[in-house]
Amino acid sequence: MPAAHRVVIALFPDVDLLDVTGPAEVFALANRVAGGALYDVRLAGPRGGQVTTSAGVRLVADLAFDEVGDQVDTLLVPGAVTVTPDGPRALTDAEVVAWVRRTAPGARRVASVCVGAHILAEAGLLDGLTATTHWSTAAQLAADHPRVTVDPDPIFLRSSGRIWTGAGISACLDLTLALVAEDHGEETALAVARELVVYLKRQGGQSQFSVPLTRPATGRRDIDDLRLWIAEHLAEELTTVELAARMGLSQRQFSRVFRQQTGFTPAAYVESARVEVARRLLETTDLPLPRVAADSGLGSVETLHRAFRRRLGTGPGTYRRRFHTVA
Repeated sequence: MPAAHRVVIALFPDVDLLDVTGPAEVFALANRVAGGALYDVRLAGPRGGQVTTSAGVRLVADLAFDEVGDQVDTLLVPGAVTVTPDGPRALTDAEVVAWVRRTAPGARRVASVCVGAHILAEAGLLDGLTATTHWSTAAQLAADHPRVTVDPDPIFLRSSGRIWTGAGISACLDLTLALVAEDHGEETALAVARELVVYLKRQGGQSQFSVPLTRPATGRRDIDDLRLWIAEHLAEELTTVELAARMGLSQRQFSRVFRQQTGFTPAAYVESARVEVARRLLETTDLPLPRVAADSGLGSVETLHRAFRRRLGTGPGTYRRRFHTVA
């Protein structure tokens, strides 16, 4: 068996516990199902030793940052959040960012888990790329890093050949299973998924629940009112020009304000909202695809297919077969 793939997971105070332990467990199970050491997983912290996570559970770093060296196959970067009156806000630690910036160029692959994308962005690794993160901090990521194209919808994204970003909570399992599949094939990843009793083939483009329709209130009442109005008028023509006129703003000003407040461009928000409605219709009804397309505001079956491929990485027929819940 070839040498084990070296995985280094960043560990720092107040890191989200599952962001660290979830991927570590996937790699450990890959070793178990393969009957050998496919992965050598190490936790690296600023100074080594015990680190208290956001859950209050203490983990122990195997290495200090300056002991890691340059032999890293996969660098995995989890995140941390704080709760403010305006909602969750991702945290970035300067020492962690500096280490990631130094270590990433020599790593074969770099992946962020949940709000760890903010650390990658702060380190300059996401400039010019499309990235995802937990939907609750997507607007922050877009505002703080305008050179990053933020797509808050997918479970995970392969932003380039070697940069991956993942969404929150259980999506860390989906992301890590995809890494295992890339390294050792779908059969190994499927065996790990069975051990975890999780659904392996959640496509990377699959949506993070009802992202555009369940985002928390923004800092502007007029934007929140518009979001509600959009949800009630999805079958109508909802161009950026018409939405800007409804807000009494120029198209350029409206687009800028809307993206700052929601993390979406107006067109992406409307399409995501329509896809969300189409998903629910496919999951809970037997309506034919032309009716689903019409009722969701996507218009035609062709547009329905294009939107599903773009947002979920699959077609509406395949999605219905996978998630349909009524006879």
